[in-house]
Amino acid sequence: MKKFDIIVVGGGHAGIEAASAGARMGCSVGLVTMDRFALGRMSCNPAIGGTAKGHLVREIDALGGIMGLISDRTGIQFRMLNKSKGPAVWSPRCQSDRKLYSEEAYRIIFPTQNLEIVEESAIEVLVENGKVVGIKAQSGEELFCEALILSSGTFLNGLMHTGLNKTSGGRFGEQPALGITESLAKLGFEYGRLKTGTPPRLKKDSINWAILEEQPGDENPQPFSHQTDLSQFPFLPQVSCHITYTDPTVHKILEKGFAQSPLFTGLIKGVGPRYCPSIEDKIVRFADKERHQLFLEPEGLDSDQIYLNGFSSSLSAEIQLEALHKIVGLEEVEMVRPAYAVEYDFFPPQQVDLTLETKLIEGLYFAGQINGTSGYEEAAAQGLIAGINAALKIQGKPEFVLKRSEAYIGVLIDDLVTKSTDEPYRMFTSRAEHRLLLRQDNADRRLMKYGYEFGLIPKDLYDEVDNREKTIISGINYCQSKKYYARDVNEFLVNSGSNEIDSTETISKLCKRPEFNLKQLLEFNGASSESGAVALLNDEKALEQAEIEIKYEGYILRQYEAVAKLEKYESTKIPLNFDFTKIKQLSTEGREKLNKVKPRSIGQASRISGVTPSDISILLVYLKN
Repeated sequence: MKKFDIIVVGGGHAGIEAASAGARMGCSVGLVTMDRFALGRMSCNPAIGGTAKGHLVREIDALGGIMGLISDRTGIQFRMLNKSKGPAVWSPRCQSDRKLYSEEAYRIIFPTQNLEIVEESAIEVLVENGKVVGIKAQSGEELFCEALILSSGTFLNGLMHTGLNKTSGGRFGEQPALGITESLAKLGFEYGRLKTGTPPRLKKDSINWAILEEQPGDENPQPFSHQTDLSQFPFLPQVSCHITYTDPTVHKILEKGFAQSPLFTGLIKGVGPRYCPSIEDKIVRFADKERHQLFLEPEGLDSDQIYLNGFSSSLSAEIQLEALHKIVGLEEVEMVRPAYAVEYDFFPPQQVDLTLETKLIEGLYFAGQINGTSGYEEAAAQGLIAGINAALKIQGKPEFVLKRSEAYIGVLIDDLVTKSTDEPYRMFTSRAEHRLLLRQDNADRRLMKYGYEFGLIPKDLYDEVDNREKTIISGINYCQSKKYYARDVNEFLVNSGSNEIDSTETISKLCKRPEFNLKQLLEFNGASSESGAVALLNDEKALEQAEIEIKYEGYILRQYEAVAKLEKYESTKIPLNFDFTKIKQLSTEGREKLNKVKPRSIGQASRISGVTPSDISILLVYLKN
């Protein structure tokens, strides 16, 4: 009889984070997956990060997760998105080598102490007296555990569609996971159906690259991981992506296939992602648009396949190819594999708590697409949190919950639990109320203390971040007190295209002018020799952080004030087993929603759709009494 502290089902991005974290925190972990060489396999786009998703990867890394490390070692193009906007929305992204990404995931996971890979398919969750005790595998073997994390991706009763052809499977060439949904339904869980899709893969040598718009990576790329050795980064040769567009001719060809589209004929029952629609969905929903942008992205350095980002579809292969041949640069393209849609089961996430433990069964955790999310990054973030909390529970330690004001991961999980979702959930910067505080560049300052506490971050790295924090604080204090006299600085100001000052001005105030960066002001007039300036100038990261905090000081202070105002609601706790049905003064909908979500605090309760301000006032009075 095999027994583990934690069993993780699924070897995707959520599964490997959960398994890695649990094992490194000292628990014995069994990672159950159909294929050990498919760990971290990129089912769709061979890329990590992007708008808001890049923030998640930086946070995962600061907490001690492995996604950033894998991405840095296998990235073939790195770009910082939204650099023309404010730092709150700067988002790192990398194009990855699909094959190498999975190999690197295996290289990290396989030798991890306390972790065993079990090549099996789970078909049943075993429960005794309301507590999880293990799983039953397809082979008939039973594996036992104290905690079980389900991170099954798109494999639960997975069904793939191309035109009117449908095939069972959670990913091209791979079998679906059968039995788990039915097992959970018997235990009383609600479930639904979602849809996602993937674009066609094109033969590299059949594309006319000469007439396409090139999109190179950054000249000085930045890694995701705080642990990556900058002297060796980037590790792989860097390549360009390319851009092309659809046009009305392409749209008319695609429309010919609508009669046999599983999306429009009702064959697909699952709800698709609103923010990443298929090409046929775009044509219908955005009928006024004459063209849609497409990105041609390499699948790897040694791959002859190109991923056509923006052309996700479930139309027939014949229609797809006919339309592709009318796109600039693809006139003679060969399609290696057509696009397809995949339907899969998910469990509406109001059924989990903020720790990602299910409310119905003790010791059972859900992470990733099983909770209704889309994207590798959202899945990895959940896997990490589930793995940490499963380990903490087994060790008898306090649970770990991130606030919305602390991390995008906190926003992600609070949104899922509090608001639930009936469509694939994707992270955006606009979902975070305090996004200027939650920048990708300060993830280490915000979260590394937790990763270190859990034993997932090495001491030398934590000490480095701690010492830098002191440098940042002392540097900002120096800039707020160091003054330049008009007679010394005015010529410099005028030559820089700025206005003169009347008497004196601090470095801090001058730095708020868009004409200057902090380094220029620190180096002016010999200030660079003073101790307050020297420390900042000798630490590029500290200099960057100090400059952002100085330039955006007013906005940042307002966000901190907003967080403080909300804190009284967040700190007003509600007992875990509180029965909201007893409070007859609450609205009917409020009682129903509160009892369903079982919020941890008044703050969380106030974010539940259908719970009114009046309900919150009544709840506050009741709790006080």
